[in-house]
Amino acid sequence: MNFIFFSPHFPRNSADFCSQLHQQGATVLGIGDAEYDQLEDKLKSALTEYYKVSSLENYDEILRAVGYFTHQYGKIDRFESLNEYWLEQDAAIRTDFNIYGTKTDFVYNLKQKSKMKEFFRKSGVDTVQFSTGTTRDSVQDFIRSAGFPLVVKPDLGSGASMTYKINSEAELQQFFDTKPDDVAFIIEEFIDGVILTYDGLVDIEGNVVFAVSHLFENSVMDVVNTDNHLYYFCLKDVSPEVELAGKNILKAFDIKERFFHIELFKSNKDGRIIALEVNMRPPGAWMTDAINFSYDVDVYREWARMVVHNEAGGPFEGKYYTGYASRKQHKHYSHSHEDIYRTYGDKIVNYAGIEEVFSRAMGNSAYQFRSASLEDVRDIVNYIQQEEG
Repeated sequence: MNFIFFSPHFPRNSADFCSQLHQQGATVLGIGDAEYDQLEDKLKSALTEYYKVSSLENYDEILRAVGYFTHQYGKIDRFESLNEYWLEQDAAIRTDFNIYGTKTDFVYNLKQKSKMKEFFRKSGVDTVQFSTGTTRDSVQDFIRSAGFPLVVKPDLGSGASMTYKINSEAELQQFFDTKPDDVAFIIEEFIDGVILTYDGLVDIEGNVVFAVSHLFENSVMDVVNTDNHLYYFCLKDVSPEVELAGKNILKAFDIKERFFHIELFKSNKDGRIIALEVNMRPPGAWMTDAINFSYDVDVYREWARMVVHNEAGGPFEGKYYTGYASRKQHKHYSHSHEDIYRTYGDKIVNYAGIEEVFSRAMGNSAYQFRSASLEDVRDIVNYIQQEEG
């Protein structure tokens, strides 16, 4: 298998995917904008060849790189970045070179939140009421139906950038008065609830071969807008309601041979599972590592086995709850790094700084820790993030 990995040096865990592809026997070809000497050793050893471009945004350069690799190695079997930002470019390359995977004609169904809603309805899973109105008057009927608070977010893209909670008519008017003209927004009803994810691998026949679930009790939107710290839990088990909703959504989108990350609300009001959005890529914020810690598995390896050999291991069994707790440099915490290791060192499985580009949501540094008890990992989150005063 000839596999081109786009931007194999960023984010960091791309090197883990490349390494496992190489170990499974794939010819791994990299296209990136970093100098080869700057690549980490693990990545260098995984790549058969690396093609440096001056800009990852320059489509003509990417075309030449893929053309070069095709000439050197024959037909390209896969082209992937596993990164939401490059979904459109990935799809365009696959379309131009007739490479297996999502093509240009479908990619916006995976990127535009308004288009996702049609597939959620097809899946039978409840979804969030929304409007794509571009003026204050055009959303009046929707607001009358949904009521305040509301959530506004870009229709295209991922993460919590430019995502806001609107609590009143005055705040809504301010949003319309100040929003950028070149960004299309979607307005949604606000759901009071927690986020449960459905994450995993779906094979080339459309079978879910591995699935896990994460619980987010604090809103990433609030984390970003208030520059607060984030926490979440990788759960030992996937609840039946999340599994049913997740599988129905995958079937509606007809997704094949992908890592998937589906976000669902569980309403505090009535317990309903409500579809929020889909991301056909590995989950971010160290969740792939959380999966490994919770299941004692190497999900990078399982993904590579699925892609290269259409094989999956298993059965997979959750053994631990894995918690994630970030810290922000501007906050003053009650317990030092040394205190944390002295108190919970036997449960901590990872600690590292976070790239600046991700720090608003993920924190400036973060800890991961695991226990067979959810209450234990809750206690560790509270200890790590307890602030002075």
